Amino acid sequence: MTEIRPARADDLATVAAIYNVEVEGGVGTFDTEPKGPEHFAHRLVPSDPGDVFLVADDAGTVVGFAYSGPFRPRPAYAATRETSIYLAAAARGRGVGRTLYAALLDRLDEAGVHTTMAVIALPNDASEALHRSLGFERVGVLREVGRKLGRWVDTAWWQRLC
Repeated sequence: MTEIRPARADDLATVAAIYNVEVEGGVGTFDTEPKGPEHFAHRLVPSDPGDVFLVADDAGTVVGFAYSGPFRPRPAYAATRETSIYLAAAARGRGVGRTLYAALLDRLDEAGVHTTMAVIALPNDASEALHRSLGFERVGVLREVGRKLGRWVDTAWWQRLC
């Protein structure tokens, strides 16, 4: 049984390892240099109730993480958050992502977040299906905004109103 819980400092090395799979071989992030645990440390001390950092813990092993943060730095965006989710390969297709992301969205709803935004590099049918199943709708595509792994990558913006 996978437990969804707040991230802790001792999770950060595994979080970085999961993230770096996408840094080095995927387009789930547009980062191009691997990140160490310290890259995620600031998320452990939220500056706002809408800043949430959760992990999926499978019998003591972190197999995924999801977080939210500010959408934009201007005050009028205070009730809008941008979210991200990453899963280890072994956790995909088992419902872990849906459980983890639903828990994140529940926390955001409790914090009074009005709008949740997500960016998905295309193509990514699984991520688009996950977001759709959790009440997001696709609101736009930005064409060829990133270049990674020798190709131009489109991104889709997804939005969920609470």
